[in-house]
Amino acid sequence: MSSSIAQTPVCSHPQIWAALEALTDPEIPVVTLRELGILREIRDGVGGLEVVITPTYSGCPAMGQIEDDVRDTLAAHGIDARVVTQLAPAWSTDWMSDVAKDKLRAYGIAPPQCGSATGGRDASSVVRFSARAATPEVVPCPQCGSQNTTETSHFGSTACKALYRCLDCMEPFDYFKPY
Repeated sequence: MSSSIAQTPVCSHPQIWAALEALTDPEIPVVTLRELGILREIRDGVGGLEVVITPTYSGCPAMGQIEDDVRDTLAAHGIDARVVTQLAPAWSTDWMSDVAKDKLRAYGIAPPQCGSATGGRDASSVVRFSARAATPEVVPCPQCGSQNTTETSHFGSTACKALYRCLDCMEPFDYFKPY
């Protein structure tokens, strides 16, 4: 006599990555979560598979939607996994792919011009003090490429972006700030 026990389909990590590959950021729909570095890891946790996401900053209002999108995609593919939001290590623009930066530029958002303030994940250099005033960052216009731009507001359409204006073509644009 055999008993019929329902089993959850077993998927390999590459299959799960493939299922999640098309998920885009709800605020910037031309860039995927993986390209932005928000979709961090798929791991075998104590209670089963876990998909790890990290917000671009701790107060990111899109994280609820991102978590729902990941959960819905997993369910649509019959994948039983838990979505885990992990705050440490903190997200860094160093995690953003070059493809994401190219897509941002094409979409009209200037990508970060340099790596994070720490130059990586070294927490010992997060705060830097200097006797000299900081040199303003040159942010090329994503519309015309001019470097004759100015920051008009430190916060743009979202807190992770600043608002700039090109002084040549006069177009306003968001700049994805380096973290």
